Formats: sequence, structure tokens, C-alpha cells
Amino acid sequence: MDSAAADLRYPLGPPALPDAPLDRGARTAYMAHLATLSDQLRAAVAGLTPAQLDTPYRPDGWTVRQVIHHLPDSHLNAYTRFRLALTEDSPTIKPYDEAAWAELPDVAATPPAVSLALLEALHIRWVRLLRNLTDAQWERTFLHPGTRTTFTLDQALVLYSWHGRHHLAHITELRRREAWG
Repeated sequence: MDSAAADLRYPLGPPALPDAPLDRGARTAYMAHLATLSDQLRAAVAGLTPAQLDTPYRPDGWTVRQVIHHLPDSHLNAYTRFRLALTEDSPTIKPYDEAAWAELPDVAATPPAVSLALLEALHIRWVRLLRNLTDAQWERTFLHPGTRTTFTLDQALVLYSWHGRHHLAHITELRRREAWG
């Protein structure tokens, strides 16, 4: 992949997961990213036309509409993964085919406002859970069988904070490149 394509695919660069537990200040900052994502996403898509919503953020990439619907899909899965890790001993989570989900008929048929509201409600609940975890709970883990990676909840927090900002940047960078205001 050339650097221009990499920049469009990863406007923030790839995620950098911590090797050690996070401190309270770092966790608070990552939680703040989750808490403000729905407002930032609403602002990023405000005033976009249907044609703009159906514009891919990069060649062979998802449309803005697909990204809007993908975020609550992904973060609902993440929320479930956190809850499983908190209630089971290092559970193996269920992966899902993100690309196939982005092609399901509800993506084109559902107004973006519905997924924005879902993301907002989900993040209120998720951040409330996160703010009440103990240090020991942050060290709990889950296994992703697709990548054979075990994630601590600290690492998952960093990953999903990055994930939200990553997709937000896809939209804001597209708006900038296209001079959509």
C-alpha cells in the first residue's frame, strides 16, 4: 500500500496498544474520547447531502453512511466484550464480518440520525460502566480468536477510543479534501 492510500486508510496511523496497565488519568482521557464521540460525529456529518453521505472516504472504502452505521455496530460488540470479560474468565469473544454488516439492507435504509442516537445512548451506558471499574477489573481479559490476541480491558479501551477517532477522521478528512465546509 502506498503512503497516500495508507494515509487515507489510517489518518491517525494504526492503533498503539499499551503493554502495561494505564493510570487513572490515561483511562479518563480515553473514556472522554468515547463520551464525546457521538457529538463529534454529529458535527462531522451535519449538513451533508444524501450524495455526500454515500461518498466513500477513500477508493474502495466505505461510504460516510456506512461508517456512521458501523460505529454503533462495532461499539455494541465492544461493550459486550467488556461485559463478558468482567463476568467470565478470559472469554473467547465472537468476531463478526464488519464488511458484510456494512452491506446489510438496514445500512442504506436507516437514517444516520438513528445510529447517531444509538451510539450516544450506548456510550453513555458504556462510559458509566468504565468509570466504575477497579484497577483489578481493568486487567481482566478476553481472547479474539481471529487474531489469536488476548486483550486486557485497558488495551481494549485504547483500541476502541482510537477506533472512534479513526472513523471520525475518515469523515472529517473527506470533508476537508472535498471542501464540503
